[in-house]
Amino acid sequence: MQEFLSITKALSDENRVRILMALNSGELCVCQIIELLHLAPSTVSKHMAILKQARLVEGDKNGKWVYYRLAGDSAPRAVAEAIDWAKKHLVSEQVVKSDAQNLKSILKQRPVEVCKKQKASRLARLVKETAVAVVASRGTA
Repeated sequence: MQEFLSITKALSDENRVRILMALNSGELCVCQIIELLHLAPSTVSKHMAILKQARLVEGDKNGKWVYYRLAGDSAPRAVAEAIDWAKKHLVSEQVVKSDAQNLKSILKQRPVEVCKKQKASRLARLVKETAVAVVASRGTA
């Protein structure tokens, strides 16, 4: 029963299903998943933990990089069937097709470059937010 509930919980979120469908193309670094979904790293990390708990994905850490792939041959039968079911029924969904196209351009970049771009973007956003807060505090002082 617990295995079934873990799988259904993992499949109950659109972003987690999008991650599963993206992993259908092969192993992805977390930064590539972040780039695809345009979500915060902490949000993607939480989604990956739920998928991993359900045993739908497997992950390996290589230095500071974490790579995920769909569960392999050693996965329980229910997991393999859930993955096959999702693939069969979602392959024609527009969001899945769009993700596949976006993933092609993401995969043309090295993961380290994707990660650097994300860090620069987060830093720029932080600087902007800080500047706005400083200006706002001067107006109230």
